[in-house]
Amino acid sequence: MKCRYCGYEIPEGMLYCGKCGKEVRIVPDYNPLEDMLTAQIKGAISGEESYEDYIDYDSIRNTDPRRSGSAAGQSTGRSTSRNMGGGLSRSTSRDMGGLSRSTSRDMGGVSRSTSRDMGGVSRSTSRDMGGLSRSTSRDMGGLSRSTSRDMGVGTGRNTGRDVGAGVSRNTGSSRRGTGPQRGYATGNLSEREKKRRQSERKKAKRRQRMGCCFLLFLLAAAVIGSAFTLYMNSYKGFVARGDEARKAGEYNRAIDFYEKAVKKDESKAEAYIGLSKVYIGKNDLDWAESIFREAVKKQPDNADIYEGYVKFYMDTDQKDEIPLLLSDVDEEVAERLAGYITKGPEFSLDDEEPYEDVQELSLSTEEGYTIYYTDDGEEATTASTKYTEPLLIGEGESVITAIAVDTKGVPSLPVKKTYKVELPVVDAPAVSPSTGQYNSAMQIEIKIPEGYAAYYTTNGEDPTTASALYTGPIEMPEGETLFKAVLVNGKGRMSGITTRNYVLEPEQTD
Repeated sequence: MKCRYCGYEIPEGMLYCGKCGKEVRIVPDYNPLEDMLTAQIKGAISGEESYEDYIDYDSIRNTDPRRSGSAAGQSTGRSTSRNMGGGLSRSTSRDMGGLSRSTSRDMGGVSRSTSRDMGGVSRSTSRDMGGLSRSTSRDMGGLSRSTSRDMGVGTGRNTGRDVGAGVSRNTGSSRRGTGPQRGYATGNLSEREKKRRQSERKKAKRRQRMGCCFLLFLLAAAVIGSAFTLYMNSYKGFVARGDEARKAGEYNRAIDFYEKAVKKDESKAEAYIGLSKVYIGKNDLDWAESIFREAVKKQPDNADIYEGYVKFYMDTDQKDEIPLLLSDVDEEVAERLAGYITKGPEFSLDDEEPYEDVQELSLSTEEGYTIYYTDDGEEATTASTKYTEPLLIGEGESVITAIAVDTKGVPSLPVKKTYKVELPVVDAPAVSPSTGQYNSAMQIEIKIPEGYAAYYTTNGEDPTTASALYTGPIEMPEGETLFKAVLVNGKGRMSGITTRNYVLEPEQTD
């Protein structure tokens, strides 16, 4: 015979399993009493005081061939007698046709006798335990129970129950031949029985809660396991694994994970950012930038990728590239990245018309921003001259280029303006003597205003700054001379030309 708990092969005559220590099961596989006990447990769990409603008495009675009228082949009996040695014996008799059970045990002065008739669903138990005895009789047809215990030396207990039409209970106790005896008939249970049943219900509820908690734990573990697998093969899972590999310096594995993430969803920026960081770690900034450059070509309206691109420039200290990147984005991207778009400085002067005198130029921007400028036509950068006071625009042409830089160090696009100042010039220079014919040597003089220089010719050509520079009076040449003169200021602007026609014919002397 095998142990019903651990499967260990139990030698004949043993009452307990030699491996797990459990008692040998000697009752039939099916016992209607077990249904009754199961119903009692259900009643205890559900909080009911009585369990009779859970018992199918008709079914139990119908299993008795004596009630159904069938005699042959429907009476199952079992009788067992064992002598355990040392006065320890056990005897069991069962009649499962009428569903009865009788057990007698003699254990060296310690004996137990049980008789059950399950047709009327009855149970009788008698125990003699060396002066300690217990006798129980149950008739579950009328649903009655009688219990007698003799605990030795005048200590005994007798209980009778009739759970038929009315519920009654009679109890008598005697301890050492003296002591109170009490008998009563009432529908209420004793306080001790109530406490016992309440304790059993609490234990059953605890077991039920523990079972529920265990099932919930298994369910949660299965859900978590499935969720973890899905996560590891999702976009975020690949990015997370790529980040982990990148931080560990395993760049090739990181690239593989990031590229898998891009294949999952090429519209998200995290994988591109991760790839660029890999190449930054490999000191290849050009390739790192190309990751974003190719991505925005394919998705020119993806603000997430543009934001990653901007952060790449910020991290690599290439902030001067940001205004150019964002100079031609659509409205949605511009709105998303407004914090990286810096407005250029404002100029106090327009550059549409020439000015006739020296001008003062002021530059302005938002509070906290810094302005840098150039006045030679070169592009302004953060390395150019810092603007601190208004600029003077003098005569001639001036090209001013300026940028504004926000508090994050992001510059604006350069603002460039060209100014012209043309001061009024004097009229054509005064030249003496006037045009005429002369017979004696004369000196030609040009009147020069302050800030001007004079140039002249004597062959009739218009003078330029490449002509002869006037430095003082000039001797009038003999014969006919066509003299021309012009004034030029410090900015190269020339006045009108003055023309004189001289004829010098000296007189003959004897």
